[in-house]
Amino acid sequence: MQIVTTHKNTDFDALASTIAATILYPEAIPVLPNNVNPNVKAFLSIHKDIFKISSFDDIDLDHVNRLIVVDINSWARLGRIRRLKNKKNLEVILWDHHSNVGDIKPIWKCQEPMGANITLMIRQLKLEKKVITPIQATLFLAGLYEDTGSLMFPSTTAEDAYAAAYLLERKADLNIVRSFLRPAYGEKQKDVLFRMLQSAKRDMVSGYSVSFNKLDLKDYVDNLAVVVHMYREILNVEAAIGIFVDEERNKCMVIGRSNADGLDMGGIMRSMGGGGHPAAGSAILKSVNPDAIEDTIRALIQGNHQVSVQISNLMSFPVFTVPPDTPMKTVASILRKKGCTGLPVVENDKLVGMISRRDFKKVKKESQLKAPVKAFMITKVTTIAPGKSPTQAARLMIKHDIGRLPVVENGHIVGILTRSDTMLYFYDLLPD
Repeated sequence: MQIVTTHKNTDFDALASTIAATILYPEAIPVLPNNVNPNVKAFLSIHKDIFKISSFDDIDLDHVNRLIVVDINSWARLGRIRRLKNKKNLEVILWDHHSNVGDIKPIWKCQEPMGANITLMIRQLKLEKKVITPIQATLFLAGLYEDTGSLMFPSTTAEDAYAAAYLLERKADLNIVRSFLRPAYGEKQKDVLFRMLQSAKRDMVSGYSVSFNKLDLKDYVDNLAVVVHMYREILNVEAAIGIFVDEERNKCMVIGRSNADGLDMGGIMRSMGGGGHPAAGSAILKSVNPDAIEDTIRALIQGNHQVSVQISNLMSFPVFTVPPDTPMKTVASILRKKGCTGLPVVENDKLVGMISRRDFKKVKKESQLKAPVKAFMITKVTTIAPGKSPTQAARLMIKHDIGRLPVVENGHIVGILTRSDTMLYFYDLLPD
């Protein structure tokens, strides 16, 4: 079985590339992640009888011997299809227009910097003299226009323009393209834009006019990328970075837009665990100070490419702790209720030990559950400072076979970093 798939939060370029791959590889079954862009979802709801898309649940992974990946080169962003990563004798073919090096190792690939991934595939469709229908041409043009900003993003190439002309010759319908590419912009988006403009400031960073804007969001607001794009245009700056704080979920969404040559917004966001293109990028960070995000982006714009995400950006806080005289039975109840696997033990504001679920293996009798946690806790605790890197944290976790690291500064515990936090960063599993 052959399948073709793409990244989570599938946009029109990814969908177009997926369908184009089914023309180049007629036996391949198109499989999309569950999460797709709202505009793409609307398009598919109308055209589902034309483009017969399968889901992960429709596929028996044991029978897949060839995987065609489009518009992405990272296993982590493939959704549940990434389970194929370690499958033996799997042939992987890659089509990608991003210049960064990913962890997918194909037997064959076409990877070139281009405004849109579909442009690479149109080149091959032309070489093989494949026939495409007007509705396919329309979808391909939607993908091309979306990723190139209707041929106006700085990342647009001459080949993108030639590809657009080729699709128009194949009767691509601009009215349909315009209808589905029209971004959703309602009252919530207007309110966010108004609040951003009220606090707008311009600054010069390494010769670029830049505006940073930090905003607390009480409710979920979609299409914030549209808001940041409009914000940049209204302020007439070369780059705009919106830092949207979700206190309830303890996360920050960072969205950047740029129209300046040499200011690679996607590269900046990749340095923070996100991604994107030279003109547009985004990242989602957990438990991070918005001011620290701005400082990091300023440093990256100034050319300090050694700046990276620190432990303080990934750790969880405040930290739930227990005193050393807490009964083991109480600790067991806390672990169940909190859904965590371990807790720091603190006395007089000092970290004195760690207790984890595996320590309960030492409990042989029911009566021992009445004993204080200090009788079973580990006292030689491996810790890490907030300024250290995720790489250093991962090394400590591997070396000591531990699932969590207390983050300690000046003798005080200021946060905790789990193995899951570290892996989310390394494998780009943060939501898009």
